[in-house]
Amino acid sequence: MLLVAAGMSLLGVAGCRGTTEPADGAQGAQGAPGPEPGGEASGAPAAAPTAGASSPAAASPASASASALPGVATGTPVAAPRVLSAAESKPVYELDAERRVVALTIDDGPDPRHTPTVLALLEQYRIRATFFLIGENAAEHPDLVREIAARGHHIANHTWTHPDLRSLSDAKIRDELERTSDLLNKATGKPPTWFRAPGGDWSTPSLKIAADLGMRNMAWSVDPRDWARPGTEVITERILKDVRPGAIVLNHDGGGDRSQTVAALKAYLPVLIDSGYYFTAPAG
Repeated sequence: MLLVAAGMSLLGVAGCRGTTEPADGAQGAQGAPGPEPGGEASGAPAAAPTAGASSPAAASPASASASALPGVATGTPVAAPRVLSAAESKPVYELDAERRVVALTIDDGPDPRHTPTVLALLEQYRIRATFFLIGENAAEHPDLVREIAARGHHIANHTWTHPDLRSLSDAKIRDELERTSDLLNKATGKPPTWFRAPGGDWSTPSLKIAADLGMRNMAWSVDPRDWARPGTEVITERILKDVRPGAIVLNHDGGGDRSQTVAALKAYLPVLIDSGYYFTAPAG
């Protein structure tokens, strides 16, 4: 709580500088955090070798094949997925702890109620984030998919229907991931380079299938359990208490009423910025 109090006191510091870090490294770890009923799970980072350095992608207009999303411009080539090694398929729980950088990740959207407000906040503070989109939501709100990409954020795969992958056959897992990747690829002209298992519940088949589709697996190191709606102050306090250099922060803009998360973002983002943190969206 002392850390929280110290962090919150920084709100009075005048002025917020640019918050996008030009590059970052990532650390991978095998295994996955345990499940949380009704939402994402919390997980602590495990010791692991350092993965290759990456840098955020530049903002660019999104375009795609009309066969995937209604109203999307045609003529944009669909990029092929890259090939990943076994080491690159291990879940990444944190970035380079030697740098005062944070990766903000937003799950379960896009959502027409909350995603636009989150995007406005990120633009206000010049923060690039990673949005883990559910395929069926992306198909229902193609305008928001294009908007997220056009603002320079990374768009990542969070399955088509948000199932527990541990209970699915290999064929069903591949369908969940491949269908979502295909849609996002056609929507933006770029295949997603990150995947996150719902609840952090990876399985050996899902890790391999994600790698086959050119996606690394991103976990998290800071989970405020905002999906459970514990209150704006609780979400804010949990993040400020647990954040550290190299942290990957889990938040949600979809899957229900996320007004508490939006309010918490308004509270803790300026605190972290004034504390000297920069934000990044690892390219994968």
